Amino acid sequence: MARTVDDLRNEIREAVGRYERVESTAFTKEALAAICEAVEYDIGTGSLPSKARMRAGILWKIGELDDDDPDRASSAFRKAELEAVATALRDS
Repeated sequence: MARTVDDLRNEIREAVGRYERVESTAFTKEALAAICEAVEYDIGTGSLPSKARMRAGILWKIGELDDDDPDRASSAFRKAELEAVATALRDS
């Protein structure tokens, strides 16, 4: 059976120590920050960067983007991107 976007998001949340969600929601800034830490993307200290910056950084660190340009990750992760993130976290 094909994994849904919700299944993939929850797998990723659990892989980085966040809680599974029953309702369908995009990642919070805090969840994205946890994913950044898991893939070793440095978000610095202080306030969290934008969601787009963190998404781009995650995709860059797992080899899905050539750089961490937030303009290239301005919307929520697509299913293929979620699959790549989940795979990267499983393999780490």
